[in-house]
Amino acid sequence: MPHLLWLAFAGVITLLPLVSYALDGKLLATPVVTQFEGAGGGGLVPFATLAGYASRDDIAVNSFLTRLDVNDFSLNSYGASINWFDRLETSVADQKLHVRHLQADIRQRVYGLKARLYGDLVYSAWPQVSVGAQFKHLQDLTIARAVGAAETHGVDYYVAVTRLHLAAVNGYNLLWNLGARMTAAHQTGFLGFDNQRRLQFEGAVAVLLGRHIAIGAEYRSKPDNLAFAQEDDWQDLFIAWFPNKTVNLTLAWVDLGDVAGQTNQQGLYLSTTVYLR
Repeated sequence: MPHLLWLAFAGVITLLPLVSYALDGKLLATPVVTQFEGAGGGGLVPFATLAGYASRDDIAVNSFLTRLDVNDFSLNSYGASINWFDRLETSVADQKLHVRHLQADIRQRVYGLKARLYGDLVYSAWPQVSVGAQFKHLQDLTIARAVGAAETHGVDYYVAVTRLHLAAVNGYNLLWNLGARMTAAHQTGFLGFDNQRRLQFEGAVAVLLGRHIAIGAEYRSKPDNLAFAQEDDWQDLFIAWFPNKTVNLTLAWVDLGDVAGQTNQQGLYLSTTVYLR
């Protein structure tokens, strides 16, 4: 908990001197937040939306910082993304997972690429559709090799479909996202990778309570391929605050289930995204 409080404080202090350069072409909160692997989306899953407020004539640069604390693990993730003319998103995230009972750290770097294929979140006839890839490079290999992982790097491929319905729930805006992912990762890559990718499903739903607050939930199914321990699906309940087009803050309760033999991994997630331009 002290780490979470520090993160919130540091995020606010960092933002105080910033002047908002965000573009006016998109509605507030429509880029949503930053997923812990660096993609624009929710906290756990990528959406079809691209990070930042860039229009078709602009480039947007964004940075993020995330902290996750559950019973036996903590995760720090930070990075940046670029939205190229509201058509292509590139991102990079550095992650460090701390395993408390082993007093060990596992580091991973994730390079992301996402392309908008069709549509607009609000104004097109059909939902926005994007495809993406996350290139994962495990930098601390000892634990992955010890648990029998076949590889120490891998690529996830995904497709996401997202829609925002204006005034759909008693006058409030409704956002939903559905995704499918082909992955060979054990625990998103921190325990290495399998030789064969498997299809997984992801989803999210949120209600925007006015212009500045969103509440919702996410779900991410996970492959279960390691012999020594069960891998459960992930889920969360979140609240996100969008005071302006410069910053958002997200707080979530997260349930990761069993992770690497440690049961009932539940806790808090806090993340901030800064839109630099």
